[in-house]
Amino acid sequence: MSYKIDTFDRKILKVLQQDASHSQREIAERVGLSQNACWRRLKVLEESGVIKGHTVRLDPEELGLGLTVFIMVCTRHHAREWLDLFRKEVTAIPNVIDFFRLAGDYDYMLKIMAEDMNAFDRIYQKLIEKVELETVTSYITMEAIADNRDLPL
Repeated sequence: MSYKIDTFDRKILKVLQQDASHSQREIAERVGLSQNACWRRLKVLEESGVIKGHTVRLDPEELGLGLTVFIMVCTRHHAREWLDLFRKEVTAIPNVIDFFRLAGDYDYMLKIMAEDMNAFDRIYQKLIEKVELETVTSYITMEAIADNRDLPL
């Protein structure tokens, strides 16, 4: 990151993480800046890539996505072609919310949100039919204790 954020930037980012729907005027008032100074900082934060977009947090339960599963994957394949195919197939599944390459006992981790166990099984079957995997271990969550937390600023 080439842009060095300061105390005011951190305050702006905290306000936005909590609720990105605030107007520039509201953000400026909350952090103790003029509206113009706040606008300039917001533009720099966006242009430098610190702010990557503006989103809304949705309640998965209210949308019928009551099952969260973490899938841990081990593979024998580490060639670029296999990885490209795996990435393409995994990211094509809308229920895969997060997807990581790991160091350690597992090679990849996927976070999947589904309606129920039957829906998850269909997603799982789709995943294993498209790409050869060595080991797939699924962890069904019982409770989200801390989920979608703000970044520490």
